[in-house]
Amino acid sequence: MKTYITKPAEVERQWVVVDAQGQTLGRLATRVATILRGKHKPGYSPSVDCGDYVIVINAEKIHVTGRRMDQKMYYRHSGYPGGLSEISLRDQLQQFPTRPIEAAVRGMLPKNKLGRKMFKKLKVYAGEEHPHQAQQPVPLEL
Repeated sequence: MKTYITKPAEVERQWVVVDAQGQTLGRLATRVATILRGKHKPGYSPSVDCGDYVIVINAEKIHVTGRRMDQKMYYRHSGYPGGLSEISLRDQLQQFPTRPIEAAVRGMLPKNKLGRKMFKKLKVYAGEEHPHQAQQPVPLEL
């Protein structure tokens, strides 16, 4: 019996829309990362990008447990001495509502070229409107 390996030309991609309203950040991110990688498909291969496109709407209305809104911090560094800046999850959601979901999903994808290619298939929007109606996305229930 021969082992079947999925080839990149054989991958059929779908568009999936996910409503993040009231969803817990980490649980939402794991489902989205699974779909981006293609692990929900029977022809999954770890070395091939066989995942689907994911549209996340209502990113500003996510839910987190406990006191995470004020305790979870996001860090970035300018590259200069003393250039470390931090921002809490609450402030991040007010200023850049799409970034917490993007950061959570990016951390769950492979840290290589394949992971960066998978991450490009993620589209996150703060409100309910998105410009991907022509792709006829299928709603995903979480």
